Amino acid sequence: MGRRHPGPRAQAAQLLATFWQRKPSLTGLLATGLSGDDDPRDKALTQALCYGVIRWHDRLEAIAKALVDKPLKQRDRDIHYLFLLGFYQILYMRIPDHAVVSATVAATAELDKSWARGLVNAVLRRFLRERDALLAKVDQDPIARYAHPAWLIERLQRQRPDQWPAILDEGNRHPPMSLRVNRTVISRDEYLKLLDDHGMKAGTSPHAPDAVILEQAVNVELLPGFRDGWVSVQDVAAQLAAGALDLKPGQRVLDACAAPGGKTCHILESEPGLDSVLALDSDADRLADVRDNLDRLKLNANLLQADAGDPDGWWDGRSFDRILLDAPCSATGVIRRHPDIKYLRSEADVSALVAQQGRILEALWRTLKPGGILVYVTCSILREENEDRLTHFVHGRDDVKVRPMCGTWGNNEGIGRQILPGQDAMDGFYYARLCKLGDLDS
Repeated sequence: MGRRHPGPRAQAAQLLATFWQRKPSLTGLLATGLSGDDDPRDKALTQALCYGVIRWHDRLEAIAKALVDKPLKQRDRDIHYLFLLGFYQILYMRIPDHAVVSATVAATAELDKSWARGLVNAVLRRFLRERDALLAKVDQDPIARYAHPAWLIERLQRQRPDQWPAILDEGNRHPPMSLRVNRTVISRDEYLKLLDDHGMKAGTSPHAPDAVILEQAVNVELLPGFRDGWVSVQDVAAQLAAGALDLKPGQRVLDACAAPGGKTCHILESEPGLDSVLALDSDADRLADVRDNLDRLKLNANLLQADAGDPDGWWDGRSFDRILLDAPCSATGVIRRHPDIKYLRSEADVSALVAQQGRILEALWRTLKPGGILVYVTCSILREENEDRLTHFVHGRDDVKVRPMCGTWGNNEGIGRQILPGQDAMDGFYYARLCKLGDLDS
């Protein structure tokens, strides 16, 4: 008789132990760690548990530190994560306390560590008895209270003294599922009716004409017309890029750092009469995701694996009318969607990213046609990657004019506009639009 496949809690404990040992992306870890043969409900629970524990990790760790007198050995880190999984379920999931304790204790046997049964039971029951007093004590530390790393809390306190608590709280909320309707196939109103016919309630955004926001997230395979290219999953803030480019028929467009291709596809959907679109990315695997998205939506673009910051290696000398630079960044504006970012980014990474952003921006500027527009985008909320980065680029140049961003979304920060996480149901994004001055006939 074959060995029983571990249940969601045991599997989540193993995956979390792997995450903290190797620090891969959570998305990639779940893609390789969850089998296609798993029961869909078990798979969904495992995923929810992993996301939840990482989302609230620093708070859960503070609780464990207060309750567990002696740290477990490295080979038993999976039992440590059973503690955290139990705390998470009790605090944040709609599962009765007794069921949480019973199922989490049972997971010790699935991990072949029945010796830990009494320990896990004792720790979880003690937490239930002392919960209110323990949380009051733990939450005196901002790192535990907000479940964000110290460097990021301190930076936001300096940069946004009136907004930082709300930003951190938003980083721990579940984001809405937003869709982009393919206007070349179906109108937004028609798709909203189609969703309603399928029992899916949804609303719209005043800032993005193709956006639909679902009241309840669903598996993409359940979305009407998804496989036929009628709709894509994309946050509302990311949908602002195509409109910011002011696209016209006959233009030559570059989407730099294009993967996974959502903005590339939206550009093509927004203006079918473009001369060409070149989607550039340095990562071959992620460029394959761009091709998959294009194929599903029945769209065409030229794909090229190359370093956007080294045009000598790929540019043919023909200038672009429009450039979208979705710059590599800290991704601090999408932590609510990818909570592992809190632990995959460091303070040192930000300085390196700022330098990389500057290198790419300088390099791409010479490929832009005079009279052309470059839209600079990040999913960061840090000033050094956004307003400060653009201010430094613009300073002293006589070939650039800042073109104000139209719209009522986000906050005007001078050169660009900053959306903070949760504003009008959007992720945290920064946008700036620059026009290149010079002889239009050259």
